Amino acid sequence: MKDTKKGLETVELATEGLLAINRCGLLSKLKVWCLQFMVIPKILWPLMVYEICSTSVEAMEAQINKFTDVAMYCSKAKLRRPLKSILEEYKCGNARLLSMLEDSEDPLVKTVQPTIKTGRKWKVEAVDDAIECHKIKEMVGQTQTDSKGLGSSTAKWWSKAEGKQKRDTVNNKIRLNEDSRFKG
Repeated sequence: MKDTKKGLETVELATEGLLAINRCGLLSKLKVWCLQFMVIPKILWPLMVYEICSTSVEAMEAQINKFTDVAMYCSKAKLRRPLKSILEEYKCGNARLLSMLEDSEDPLVKTVQPTIKTGRKWKVEAVDDAIECHKIKEMVGQTQTDSKGLGSSTAKWWSKAEGKQKRDTVNNKIRLNEDSRFKG
């Protein structure tokens, strides 16, 4: 079976899950819980296994936004829910996969140079941009960003990080870029 068909099946799976949650008689906060912890993980697995383009992921994100209440995303509400974005998780998952393959201990895996297809809207080369950003940040050094002053926070340097810590810093940078894309 081609991965394009799996992409369409995953979009259908997301739509069916959203319709099932919408039809049940639960309170809205429980529906959000079902979305966050049942439907989204079920959708993320095929996104990591198959080469599904980012356009299909954006279609699923649009379906979820159509079903979820606008009040859930309000920043002034007393109870804010940290809803995961499928597109953000998709990008971070592909970045994590690329980093794991490049940092592999196996010499055969290291020499192959993996290619991960994500479509034309977003490329996995954003990982290289995040790494370069961390290297530049290390060259500039620690700067004062708020009223706390210098030395109030610890800096995480790229050259001293290893393995999982490097992957986490790259994923955090990709998440920040995604957040700034929505806010800016």
